[in-house]
Amino acid sequence: MSNENINWYPGHMKKTRELISDNLKLCNAAVEILDARIPMASRNPVIDELIKNKRRIIILNKYDLADKAITDEWVKHFKKEGAEPVCMNAMTGDGIADLFKVMNRMKDEINKDSVRKKPLRAIIVGIPNVGKSSLINRLAGKKSAKTGNKPGVTRGKQWINLQDQVQLLDTPGILWPKFEDKTVALKLSFAGSIKDEVLDREDLAFELIKFLMAEYPQQLEKRYGLEPTEGREPIEIMDEICEKRGFIMAGKRLDYARCARTVMDEFRAAKIGRISLERP
Repeated sequence: MSNENINWYPGHMKKTRELISDNLKLCNAAVEILDARIPMASRNPVIDELIKNKRRIIILNKYDLADKAITDEWVKHFKKEGAEPVCMNAMTGDGIADLFKVMNRMKDEINKDSVRKKPLRAIIVGIPNVGKSSLINRLAGKKSAKTGNKPGVTRGKQWINLQDQVQLLDTPGILWPKFEDKTVALKLSFAGSIKDEVLDREDLAFELIKFLMAEYPQQLEKRYGLEPTEGREPIEIMDEICEKRGFIMAGKRLDYARCARTVMDEFRAAKIGRISLERP
């Protein structure tokens, strides 16, 4: 894979930045959605800069795919930063009750000394494909936002009125202007936040296997029935996965494309295990 910066900043991303900046004036809080497996890689520094000192809820979405012990470390980390972290699976609704508790507490704080009660108005921000639309559909109790596995499905902005004077402003996903760091691009690709066509899938699977060999060797060995991986090369492991799964083409050539697709899909579905790609 090339070490050059990966440019990914379509025109609508620039508009989104302006839209968030303009609409923040109407809001007294921000809900930032991160992927629990990659909380830093999925955290857009542009969003950080735009939100500044607003009250902040951080949703660690897809927490059921992440390593629980490491997610607990992230929860402590974000609390130290002054944010309110909530672990969630937006698809199933797991964690929604905790989110409502936090939002209601924030609303009470805002109205502590007010005679006229103000609603909690929160802007929802996050990079594409992190689960924002699923969360909004779950909160609103209806299909109010398009969802899909393709990064960048949501467009425009919409207000969602929830119970107990809570209003949420949805915005399209905003991704980084560019990735200075190859490892950030890799993590976003592993998690499916960048379209698979942007980076070579076989290279990706190779890098993911390398990571799993270093950090989660037992889960990797168990899933694919491998010999111990210590001291071996990632390409040997790919070869062994091809042989074990029967990914062999005419002339006994190993089908690396199928191997790569399988490893990536099984990682994303947590079939290899609950795996986190970074620690605080």
